[in-house]
Amino acid sequence: MRSHRCPSSTPAGTGKSAPPTGAGLALIAGLFIACTLAARGEDPVPEEPLPSSSDYTSTQTNPVAPPPSPSGLLGAFDARNLTLGGESVPENISSGEPRRFHYRLQLTVRGVWDDNIFISNTNRISDYYFAIEPMITVGFGDVEGRGGNYIRLDYLPSIVLFVDHSNEDAISNLIHLDGQYSFSRLKLWFSQDVDILDGANLNSTLDTTGLLANVDVSTPTRLNLFITRVRANYDLTPKVFLTGEFDAQIYDYPDFISSEIISGGLYINYNWTPKVTVGIGATAGYDFVDDPNPDQTFEQVNARLTYQMTGKLNFYASAGVEFRQFDGNRSERTTPVFELGATYHPFDGTSITLAGVRRMLPSGFFPDQDFATTSVVLRIQQRLLQRVYLGVVAGYENDDYFGTATGVNATRDDNYYFVEPSVDVLITRFLSAGVYYLHRQDDSSIASFSFYDNQVGVRATIRF
Repeated sequence: MRSHRCPSSTPAGTGKSAPPTGAGLALIAGLFIACTLAARGEDPVPEEPLPSSSDYTSTQTNPVAPPPSPSGLLGAFDARNLTLGGESVPENISSGEPRRFHYRLQLTVRGVWDDNIFISNTNRISDYYFAIEPMITVGFGDVEGRGGNYIRLDYLPSIVLFVDHSNEDAISNLIHLDGQYSFSRLKLWFSQDVDILDGANLNSTLDTTGLLANVDVSTPTRLNLFITRVRANYDLTPKVFLTGEFDAQIYDYPDFISSEIISGGLYINYNWTPKVTVGIGATAGYDFVDDPNPDQTFEQVNARLTYQMTGKLNFYASAGVEFRQFDGNRSERTTPVFELGATYHPFDGTSITLAGVRRMLPSGFFPDQDFATTSVVLRIQQRLLQRVYLGVVAGYENDDYFGTATGVNATRDDNYYFVEPSVDVLITRFLSAGVYYLHRQDDSSIASFSFYDNQVGVRATIRF
């Protein structure tokens, strides 16, 4: 039986859970230390950028099979190839075979001044906080290139401790699992994200600085986010292959409106040239939304294009139209949808990524309302003097609300944007330090949801 959580028409407080206890902190530390001891003596995975310097995802670069898609909240491409240090792990020279088991351990500590910790329109409260973020990555197979078979797990607990508002201390747990396996004509790929978020941000294992705020709810709260994606490619001929898709997304709000979205699709693709693949197909799905909101069904027809130029440019785009029906007497709604992602390496030490998506999501705050969210994220990283890394991330999101039941007048429209420049220095192979500035702002047609926020942070990362 689905629960009935119907919020009021104004923000319903912070929805905070109890502050983290000493036992909770000890549990996180114990898990990290145990994983560290278990992984000692094995081969590390390649170095990766600091949490704020690259994207998921998800967010989230996968091979042509499956095509990359914005599974993460930050967009389409997993830009783990934006390395800090630029050093790859060589193969096992003595055996002449690539390593099979990999691990990476790192600890990032951030000190941040935030001038609006509640992302509030009127009650602007500033504070300093410290973020302690250990991370462990373990994998087996082609974890680095991701062209062959592999499985990889990333776990990142994020512990936030405020100086003056200790009652707002929080622990978030971010888990990402993905893998790939190929048969003679069949290739399978999957990913699973589990994000237990406590606060106002939509963080992922690839970014914890708060680029994406929870604009829909627009207040610190608890959100348990589960995203599952499965892809299967089957070669019919050397040039034609089928793609089967399954997606499940669960937005679990203990204090607001929860929803579950399940969808599946089938696409036929044609390798037009060795670098260009085109495809067409359809997706259908069902949205389960907490009462009193109506459940929904939807169908999409999409055309796709993938362009891969080895080492320089990779591009993926999908565009089409969605038809959405609602339980009850509200008429069908037709709207365009798209997703895109690109990575570009014009020069040595320069990386540019672009991700964009337009999709429909049930509101977690307003009953009987969905919103069409359209977002674009651009990331640029430049290496200087082999040790200095300049980065900038900028993004824009529009959320346009509409009623899901007859007689509902949905008037909210939000325009959210952010920009985050950063500088990081690789002090040694194992230690880096940097500074960043984040400005984010939401201009909403409902004034109480508007806010602006500035953050200045320093950080240090140790890799083991």
